[in-house]
Amino acid sequence: MTPDQALKEAATGALRPVYLVLGEERWLVDRVVSAIREAAAKGGVAGFNEDKFTAGDASIESILGAARMLPMMGPRRFVLVRGVERWEKKDEGDDGDGEAEEARGAGGKRGVSKQLSPLDALAEYAKAPSPSAVLVLVAPKLHGQRRIVTAAKKGDFLVSCDPLNRRALPGFITSIAREKGNPISSDVAEQLAELAGPELGYVVDAIERLSLYVGPKQPITEDAIAQVVIRVRQSTVWELIDALGRRRLDRALAALADAYDPRDGGLRLLGAVSWSVRQMVKFESALAAGASQAEAAQRAGVAPFKANDVAQSVRQLPKGALAGWMRTLAETDLALKSSRRPAQAVLETMLIEMCSR
Repeated sequence: MTPDQALKEAATGALRPVYLVLGEERWLVDRVVSAIREAAAKGGVAGFNEDKFTAGDASIESILGAARMLPMMGPRRFVLVRGVERWEKKDEGDDGDGEAEEARGAGGKRGVSKQLSPLDALAEYAKAPSPSAVLVLVAPKLHGQRRIVTAAKKGDFLVSCDPLNRRALPGFITSIAREKGNPISSDVAEQLAELAGPELGYVVDAIERLSLYVGPKQPITEDAIAQVVIRVRQSTVWELIDALGRRRLDRALAALADAYDPRDGGLRLLGAVSWSVRQMVKFESALAAGASQAEAAQRAGVAPFKANDVAQSVRQLPKGALAGWMRTLAETDLALKSSRRPAQAVLETMLIEMCSR
């Protein structure tokens, strides 16, 4: 099931006795676990029927014992187990069916233990779980052929919390902003996705700060993003883009020096430039397809008052320059995240390459 389906289930109070929450998107994992925990506590004393474990630090026997324990002064127990993948690493030498060879015993003979591994013990528990407990198992990833994973898929208690697809991020931003009571246009959501993504925790934090900045029921705007998320305004980015298009490296480097923020290692500035270049690519593509300048601006998410400037920037570039820019931006993103070179030097190299194109 999806995280949204799990959240809706928790909201109704119709909880399952076992949930296997897998995925590397921590914000989604925490949101699902918190919702299930809150729903499980209804009708009882908060925290009274609750146990939290970390796999490996606690034994499988103590965890299953907690799940089978009858609740007191409440309808059910909540048992959370994090780090379930630690058991998989410990058992990666077995064949996955719960049987493992023991070390040589007395007399030098090998014996075979029929004792279940912790993961298989969880799969056995899931066949007949306690009706008065909610057992939540959390891991970033488990092998798909593990019995607990196949049981979770078959029993529909697997919650997948994988990182959000980049194309889905603007829609997610629009939805969260709406929850906060702040409208946001599609092009501004796209800009925020480029600047704050892909980690949802940072994206949600940015939306929270933007909501507080603009105030109740007020729209989240490009200017608000410039004030709260990045130090550089989009107008400054367009000045930089214009300088690149005119092969004015001196002006481009001056704009970089003014806008560069060492606190984020240049990633937010790179995101702003990338977003603007993507707009130009969409704009150029729309013009090539026969759209008018106004239609091209609308398709690219360019503000009407900026359409003439973008059209002029696109027309003054040699054919294929934008495609080259996109490759350079991708290489720069990789370099900022992996190179030992100073971030500002990496960005300066990017501008030199873009000017040369």
